[in-house]
Amino acid sequence: MFKEIWYPLFGGLAVFLFGMKTMELALHAWAGPYLNQFLHTSTRTPLRGMLFSTGMTALLQSSTAITVIAIGLVNAGLVSFSRTLGIILGTNIGTCLTTELIGLNINRYAFPLLLAAAGCWIAAVLGDEYRPALLSSLQAWCRPLQYGSIAAAGFALILLGIEWMKQIGEPLQQRGLFAWFLERSGDSLLWAVAAGIVITALVHSSAAIIAMAMGLSATGALPVEVGIAIVIGSNVGTCFTALIASLGGSRSGQFVAWSHVALNVGGALLFYPFIGQLHVLSTWLTGDAAGQIARAQTIFNIGSSLLALPLCYLPLWNRLR
Repeated sequence: MFKEIWYPLFGGLAVFLFGMKTMELALHAWAGPYLNQFLHTSTRTPLRGMLFSTGMTALLQSSTAITVIAIGLVNAGLVSFSRTLGIILGTNIGTCLTTELIGLNINRYAFPLLLAAAGCWIAAVLGDEYRPALLSSLQAWCRPLQYGSIAAAGFALILLGIEWMKQIGEPLQQRGLFAWFLERSGDSLLWAVAAGIVITALVHSSAAIIAMAMGLSATGALPVEVGIAIVIGSNVGTCFTALIASLGGSRSGQFVAWSHVALNVGGALLFYPFIGQLHVLSTWLTGDAAGQIARAQTIFNIGSSLLALPLCYLPLWNRLR
């Protein structure tokens, strides 16, 4: 059982998380110096904040990073609570990029991408080392190419980790515990929602849990509707990290964390009765099981944020300090 299930599961998850963190750190080092200034100047309205946060979350591949930065800015008194509401909405939309890329089934390109990234990184490091011998126009590209290569390598590791985790699909189908879980999920999808919440809170990565659900659905081990329920739960589970980040901070910083909770819990309550409809709509967009989960997550996150956007313009939030 260890060799067939736990080894591929934890090994693949470790590679996935390492790839996520590698990509996040590389992109953060690339864009980080400009991030605080951009967040401050691009949140004059909730809509602008949402659009900007969507782009930055997609770029940095971490909704948690943007949320924690927003909490830090509020705690420091640099940004008011009302100006962070759009940021919170945008983080949910920006996280869809990773799962959409995974849903394209490009895992077979993972190893070539890793090799290409390593080659580009070596070239960039050598170029940075021998700057005097380079033209000035090429020198400016050395450091961004290093960060971009590391980020590409991180994404390749994400794909390899997913491919590794997929190996547990068939062994799981042969185990009674997995059949018990599927049977309970057949009675009520709340079991799958609860699993998404708890595991995401423990792992601190909704992308990892969603990718695992997509991998199992691709092998036929997990019904798509159960996978969609896990996705909805995982969005709630991501709130745990933001709540931890707000501990000991200002009252406004805690408001930011709890607005993140309100958005995800409210979206889960709103969309849970329509999981079947989400599945039907996603099947119109793609026939692939893993892709259907990715489309459902995108619809869920964009729908939740757009429905909540008008509420961000209420004058009430300007009175909260």
